Amino acid sequence: MPSVKNPNKASKNRLAARANKTRKLRQQQSEAGKAGVVKAADKRCGARTGLMPTSGPRKPVSSKKQRKLERKMGYALKRKMEADGEVVMKDSSAVDASKQDPEAKAEEKMEVDDIS
Repeated sequence: MPSVKNPNKASKNRLAARANKTRKLRQQQSEAGKAGVVKAADKRCGARTGLMPTSGPRKPVSSKKQRKLERKMGYALKRKMEADGEVVMKDSSAVDASKQDPEAKAEEKMEVDDIS
């Protein structure tokens, strides 16, 4: 003998699930006619207008993943520039200082000492 009150009717959980299912279908059908475009692949997964999918290629990228992607893109751009033969411009004062002779640097230092 079953341990339910009335075995001839659907259970309370089953009734609630059926109501939720019909409510969801009714909501999707009413939104189908309204403005807003949802990709067909996302629509199959149950996405509604204005919502992004939580998985798949169109899901939003997290900020951590975005930083990693920007870093990777920067490295790729640097490699491409090196392959093309482009040189990264450096600060001109650092380049000029490195090209001077040690004697010229010493004279410059002496002039500064004489001024003060």
